[in-house]
Amino acid sequence: MSKTDTDTSRDREELGAAGSQLSTAPQEEQTILPGLGVTGWARWFWRQLTSMRVALLLLLLLSLGAIPGSLIPQTGADVSKVEDFRAAHKTLAPVYDKLGLFHVYSSVWFSAIYILLFVSLIGCIVPRTWQFVGQLRGRPPGAPRRLNRLPAHTTWRTTEDPERVREAALALLRKRRFRAHVVGDAVAAEKGYLRELGNLVFHIALIVLLVAFASGQLYKSDGTKLMVEGDGFSNALPMYDDFKSGSLFRNDDLVPFSFDLKDFKGTYEVSGPNRGTPRTYEAKLTYSKGAYGKERSTTVKVNEPLKIDDAKVYLVSHGYAPVITVRDGKGAVVYHDAVPLLPLDGNVSSNGVVKVMDGYRDPKGKKEQLGFQAFFAPTLDTRSGTMLSQFPALLNPVLAVNAYHGDLGVNSGIPQSVYQLDKKHMTAFKDAKGQLLKKLLKPGDTMTLPGGAGSITFEKDVKEWAGFEIVQEPGGGWALTGALAAIFGLAGSLFIQRRRVWVRAVRGADGVTVVEMAGLGRSESAKVPEELGDLAAILYDQAPGAPDPGDPAATPDPQAVPAEGAEK
Repeated sequence: MSKTDTDTSRDREELGAAGSQLSTAPQEEQTILPGLGVTGWARWFWRQLTSMRVALLLLLLLSLGAIPGSLIPQTGADVSKVEDFRAAHKTLAPVYDKLGLFHVYSSVWFSAIYILLFVSLIGCIVPRTWQFVGQLRGRPPGAPRRLNRLPAHTTWRTTEDPERVREAALALLRKRRFRAHVVGDAVAAEKGYLRELGNLVFHIALIVLLVAFASGQLYKSDGTKLMVEGDGFSNALPMYDDFKSGSLFRNDDLVPFSFDLKDFKGTYEVSGPNRGTPRTYEAKLTYSKGAYGKERSTTVKVNEPLKIDDAKVYLVSHGYAPVITVRDGKGAVVYHDAVPLLPLDGNVSSNGVVKVMDGYRDPKGKKEQLGFQAFFAPTLDTRSGTMLSQFPALLNPVLAVNAYHGDLGVNSGIPQSVYQLDKKHMTAFKDAKGQLLKKLLKPGDTMTLPGGAGSITFEKDVKEWAGFEIVQEPGGGWALTGALAAIFGLAGSLFIQRRRVWVRAVRGADGVTVVEMAGLGRSESAKVPEELGDLAAILYDQAPGAPDPGDPAATPDPQAVPAEGAEK
């Protein structure tokens, strides 16, 4: 081997050492299949699982796996929609059942991807973190033997002593927030550690997000409650109309609080193309935290929930509850209450039922039950020829009712909706013409039942109801923190560059000091040559150039000898 080949090999080794550890990314190694045995295969599997390539693949699979959870009805969100899907797709539904597509986020395959991604991130981050800590505790490596082999470099001659040049370079680099120290005849400096820190923060933030989302799903609770003005609510399981929770949720995890709905107010556009569009929905509440908490007043609006510890109370729906009074044939009141009716359209045309289950006797004194179907229009325009409301506010409220008597079926033990009337064992009241008894009632009007069976009155008081969703997601704060940390960490890893600078000052054979400066970055960038040029210009002012031996009148420029491709 020639001396030139030996020097070239040595230069490569030194340049490799100078550029080593500019990142904490694991070095790619040649894949070697493990030998036979459990230990060998386990080691090989672990290396594959903790590689960044596999982590990105798992993250992609997790994103793809979430798509059916957004497109296909989920049992955890709406069971009725799932049942409707099963009824409409007899062939496809069994396939979805086997694949777990009706409960994607709790399925085995989605959980497997989730857990593997979690383990992969931890296995990737831990060694990189220790390596980064080791780099922070260490010092930048010494200068390569030939700095002119680096991508960005410059050199000049000066009459200043080498020691003074190195001291000036050390002070300059430290002033520019480089970590710098003297190694032999050169100053070694490094900057941009926040790039690797940002990279680690980004990956750790992903773990925080995974943990936060997992805990949120396992310990969350989500329930709804319909409340008429004047009603109260206590955060206990029996008070909910509908309730679902995570697999690790316990009833004791409910935040103790209560609130009363004092008033509900909605305003609407009264003219123009957006006539009838809601402008504001406001629910005035009084609430207290705990069993003996101080009572406070607040107003809940759309997207402005009431927050009590980990619980949030959202305003999600609205409607009307006409006050209905039912009397028997003797004039005794057997029912008096505000009846919530469910909206059918944007103008709050609503329907529902009134069930008189106890206390009523027919004209012969026999115990019986009454049922009324009700349709309500807050603003009825009789000129339109339709029963649909023309505006969502109470401008001309009208209640249409028809009546039935018999057995409502509420004592059969079979659950039924409070908004539907089971007519299997009911008989309709008829009018004098033998037709179904029905009537349009305005506030204060009464419909008399035939044969002295009693009456139903639409009272002048029309209350409003509000639907609330009470949500508890314990991991919400951690998820937000993780998301913000991931954004800042990713920004740091993208916009901060890790780079090194070396300054060598040695006395030449003619007694004049030769200054060499070179820079090296983790990736090709114009920032390293530009920064090196700025540093060289400042140092040149402190160690001015000396004339070249062959041209005494010449004054060298420290930026006149850049590396190939370097911008000076």
